[in-house]
Amino acid sequence: MRTKEGKIIDENITWKDITPGGVIYENGSAENFNTGDWRTMKPVFKADKCKQCLLCVPVCPDCSIPVKDGERMDFDFKHCKGCGICAKVCPFDAIDFIKDEK
Repeated sequence: MRTKEGKIIDENITWKDITPGGVIYENGSAENFNTGDWRTMKPVFKADKCKQCLLCVPVCPDCSIPVKDGERMDFDFKHCKGCGICAKVCPFDAIDFIKDEK
C-alpha cells in the first residue's frame, strides 16, 4: 500500500508521512452516535505483535483507534465500522480482520 504521495507504507515509514483519514465535525459528528453496529467485519488488535508505530491511527476514517500516552489502545468498537484499512496498512501483522459475530 502507498500514501497519496507514492511512499510505500512499511515498517520504515512513520505516522507523520500518512495523510490523516478521520474528520470530526462539530455538529452532527459520528462521535456522538454509536455507529459501530453497522459493522459486518471487525479488526482484532494483537498487542503482542504491535510495535506502536501508529501507522494505523491516521488512516482510520472513523478515528476508532485511541492513543494514550503515545501508545495505541484497543479499538473503539462504538465507532469502528469495520472497513479494514488499519489491518491493510499494519506492517507487523498486529491486526486481524475477521467476521463480526455479533
